[in-house]
Amino acid sequence: MFLKFLKHFLLKRKLKNSLSNVKNNFNAGKIKTVGLLIDESYFINREALIVALVRNGVQKENISVLAHKDKIKKNEQFDYPVFTIKDIDWDGVFKSEAVNAFIQTPFDLLISYYDVEKAPLLFVTHRSKAAFKTGFSTTDKRLNHFMINTVAENYEVFTSELFRYLIILNKI
Repeated sequence: MFLKFLKHFLLKRKLKNSLSNVKNNFNAGKIKTVGLLIDESYFINREALIVALVRNGVQKENISVLAHKDKIKKNEQFDYPVFTIKDIDWDGVFKSEAVNAFIQTPFDLLISYYDVEKAPLLFVTHRSKAAFKTGFSTTDKRLNHFMINTVAENYEVFTSELFRYLIILNKI
């Protein structure tokens, strides 16, 4: 328990230090590929969120999902990549190939769908090679290019606001 707290503390401190020299690489291109980073400890409507994205014009095959859980049960199986704090070493390097592949993929849009700051989720968002990052206004403002002020449970409001502003920004 104490080691887990210490690991979270060290990861957040490392993230804070690396955010001090962040470069904003805003891309004006159209959105075709979407990376979806979800905290499944709090939000369980992953499929409904994907359906809402498809309804707004994103191709389902162009959506990649990465989920974070606080704990994974022994016999629990997933059809999409899931990671925990155990997939990060003490230096902030991800051990999971699925997480590393997600981070290295140059998505046109990364949706950081979590409203509670957790070190593993913040690290994935920060290290992602996505051209345009969106998320909730309750997380660190330096991580995302665009933030929406709502709660994670209300995914319909989030997607409608997101696509309304993406149209205004001429990203769709």
